[in-house]
Amino acid sequence: MKFQVAIIGGGPAGYTAAEKAARGGLSTVLFEKRALGGVCLNEGCIPTKTLLYSAKILNQIQGSTKYGVSAENPSFDLPKIVARKNKVVKKLTAGIRMKMKEAGVEVVNAEAQIQGKNPDGTISILCGDSVYEAENLLLCTGSETIIPPIPGLSETAYWTSREALESKELPASLVIIGGGVIGMEFASFFNSLGVQVQVVEMMDKILGPMDRELSAQLQAEYAKKGVKFYLSTKVTAVNGTEVTIENADGIATLHGDKVLLSVGRRPVTKGFGLESLALEPYRNGVKVNEYMQTSLPNVYACGDITAFSLLAHTAVSEAEVAIDHILGRSRKMSYKAIPGVVYTNPEFAGVGKTEEELQAAGIAYEVKKVPMAFSGRFVAENEMGNGVCKWLVAEDGTLLGAHLLGNPSSELIVTAGIAIEQGMKAEQLKEYVFPHPTVGEILKEF
Repeated sequence: MKFQVAIIGGGPAGYTAAEKAARGGLSTVLFEKRALGGVCLNEGCIPTKTLLYSAKILNQIQGSTKYGVSAENPSFDLPKIVARKNKVVKKLTAGIRMKMKEAGVEVVNAEAQIQGKNPDGTISILCGDSVYEAENLLLCTGSETIIPPIPGLSETAYWTSREALESKELPASLVIIGGGVIGMEFASFFNSLGVQVQVVEMMDKILGPMDRELSAQLQAEYAKKGVKFYLSTKVTAVNGTEVTIENADGIATLHGDKVLLSVGRRPVTKGFGLESLALEPYRNGVKVNEYMQTSLPNVYACGDITAFSLLAHTAVSEAEVAIDHILGRSRKMSYKAIPGVVYTNPEFAGVGKTEEELQAAGIAYEVKKVPMAFSGRFVAENEMGNGVCKWLVAEDGTLLGAHLLGNPSSELIVTAGIAIEQGMKAEQLKEYVFPHPTVGEILKEF
């Protein structure tokens, strides 16, 4: 069976590439051994946001008296919250299947094995008893949870995000190993439902490369809500419900009825015959150029396997660039303005450069910072705290980075990202008309 495009992996990169290729007139086959949608739709982005929205509604009800609304004895039903999450995932995966069918993509729900490059340059792929030949191959295999070699961990019934998303019973206490985006979103969810949460992070800040100042402010918000943080701290052992930690203060033991592991993810590069292509590596993934080509020109890699930006929206954009190149278009992938969002309550989002990155590069900049309370809409809708809009601006006025703390930062960051991608200057952004009253007006109030 011969195809112009074969894609391994049906996550955001894979299904985006498949639809675009097929609608562009290319015969396309998509291999997915589990469920369409990948980790993002089935175990990550969508299920966590569904749970977090339920928690956010609960928070709003609990604070409703500040808005002159009375709601007595608010409660929640975790099995129903989980059931709703499953319903949302099922609906969206069905939507992807329909898209593939309408576009004319042949979807093969089985594990694919790359056999290697043929003399004519095509790539052979074995799936079951069938051999597929592709003029172009896209690797969209995603990533997997990193399981560090912590003594005692393998003998412990710990959670990863997968198990945490499926649990219909709340632990009384939870120790989260890893204070990145995944760890903080689960800290937010379980804290909102009354679980005692402790977060252990090896770095001296939560949320890795995100803006240090606003990360600290978000941490302070959750500390007020009862979450305990242990930064610059290493987990040295896990023994059932006991987690041994070590930091500058010495050695201590934390108790958690459940332990949630969220120390990061790594590209999936094994188990599907990738070694047969002998591609040039990059970090723990595959090296690509600006068109998403690997060291074999007709083999492309998109999404987490590139080991660069492990985000679903980056994967989608990379897939579009790859298919555009196959179709003869010259669009290049740009990483200048990739937004990062943490869906806690309040939300935290950033795009472009951080202060730390600019300082390391020796680039002069100015900080423009205003409270979200400068927005009338924000004041009208937020009695639960404040927020911050922070711009980083070059000496010539060019917008270099934007970092926002407060709801709805996840929506506002889009405008900031477009401005940075286009190389706009602060005065140019101020010339645009923003609707009033909106929280988005805060982006030009500096």
